[in-house]
Amino acid sequence: MSQNKVTFGLEKVHIAFLTDLATPTWETPIHIPGAVRFAPEAQGEESTFYADNGPYFTYTSNNGYTAELEMANIPDDVLAEMLGWEIDADGALVETTDGIPKEFALMGQVLGDKKNRRFVYYRCKASRPSKENSTRAESVEPNTDTLNIRILPIEVDMNGQKKNIVRRVMELSDTNQAAYDAFFNSVTLPTAAGGGA
Repeated sequence: MSQNKVTFGLEKVHIAFLTDLATPTWETPIHIPGAVRFAPEAQGEESTFYADNGPYFTYTSNNGYTAELEMANIPDDVLAEMLGWEIDADGALVETTDGIPKEFALMGQVLGDKKNRRFVYYRCKASRPSKENSTRAESVEPNTDTLNIRILPIEVDMNGQKKNIVRRVMELSDTNQAAYDAFFNSVTLPTAAGGGA
């Protein structure tokens, strides 16, 4: 349970490429400095069944998120692997039309007034980044890379049951110091349910 009244800021963005979807595993997370903004928007629909002259049952589906990730600069080797592009013999990034995007986990940290919160979205897929280049004027305003990301649920085994999960958020507590400290070392799936329903 969060002890924060507010959260703010974004830092420590990491990408970990998915290597196996069936038994979810990821490569070692890669730190990408220069986090500017991450804006996920929930995807899903609410449907209502009417009976006895009123709303009788409501169901809300969770279809993950669409998101924008804005970074100061995304390294060429990361973009190439993420979007299925290539790095040629001269070290140049080559955008190909037949590249197959690779899914990845997106990790990061937001600051809180009391404690920081670390997050991982397990199954992300990016489309080509948008980047605006403009002339240098009296003041220098850096250009940024913005990725459009689709975040999907991933099926995992929790307590002997198959569950579709989207993300995991951790705040430091009296019982999770080791897991919190190692958060960015690897992508970790939830183990046992500790609360909620």
